[in-house]
Amino acid sequence: MSFTLTKASKIGWIGTGVMGISMAAHLMNHGYSLTVYNRTPSKAQPLLDGGARWADSPKAVAEVSDVIFTIVGFPADVEEVYFGENGILAGARPGSVLVDMTTTKPSLAQRIYSEALPKGVKSIDAPVSGGDVGAKNGTLSIMVGGDKEDVDAIMPLLQLMGKNIIYEGKAGSGQHTKMCNQITIAGTMVGVCECLLYAYKAGLDLNVMLQAISGGAAGCWTLSNLAPRIVKRNFEPGFYVEHFIKDMEIALEEARNMNLSMPGLALVHQLYKAVQAQGYGRKGTHALMLALERISNVNSEDYT
Repeated sequence: MSFTLTKASKIGWIGTGVMGISMAAHLMNHGYSLTVYNRTPSKAQPLLDGGARWADSPKAVAEVSDVIFTIVGFPADVEEVYFGENGILAGARPGSVLVDMTTTKPSLAQRIYSEALPKGVKSIDAPVSGGDVGAKNGTLSIMVGGDKEDVDAIMPLLQLMGKNIIYEGKAGSGQHTKMCNQITIAGTMVGVCECLLYAYKAGLDLNVMLQAISGGAAGCWTLSNLAPRIVKRNFEPGFYVEHFIKDMEIALEEARNMNLSMPGLALVHQLYKAVQAQGYGRKGTHALMLALERISNVNSEDYT
């Protein structure tokens, strides 16, 4: 039996961090009724102030919801939210749809799908890309795995959060696609940071340089959105360093399972471990610049 979305459908939302808070707000702003849960209740307060209802556990969210979205931190967090006596699967009603938007292991997405199915519950993996800017503007790229009819059924909800929504195939395919995204970003971030270091050492005006190369073949999201933050010395997170390290470790593990060698990704992973060791794990991914500056003996105060 396929799910039918209506304006009366009740939406559950678990995870109100940097991105989740904005994504959930888009659904509320378009008239959907939300029940929310977050491990730190205060982070859900803006949604509660806007009319969302609070639930005391993932299970309690699932018990009153037709569609349950999750976007948490690490694979262990996903396991905690979905499994166990207070997890989503303990409370999900037959006919409901689970949508995990966390970037996590493809095998975990497949496990959720397999354990939901006998309960008459549908499961979709739908990780996102676009950072805090995309979440706030509703312009995320969303990579979706699961059964096509279930994806089609909730597509109007995904369209409130993203502009580039691509169905990738069976359960786990969305997560595999997100790994491709993160592998690309890892290499791109090194290039953006090194180009800024080069420009600084060459005596260029960094903003003028960025204006020039952003319109050419080097143009990309990272160059347009994160390079200006680096120049302004703003390393607040649109996406945490520690979460990016987690993603790279998933990709490296999956690559090993497929007998793939990924030396570029392995190098960037080690650079980010250095960023984390310097105490910047809760900064944005563009804080890679701080580690590269130290390697190059560049004083950050020289930028300002």
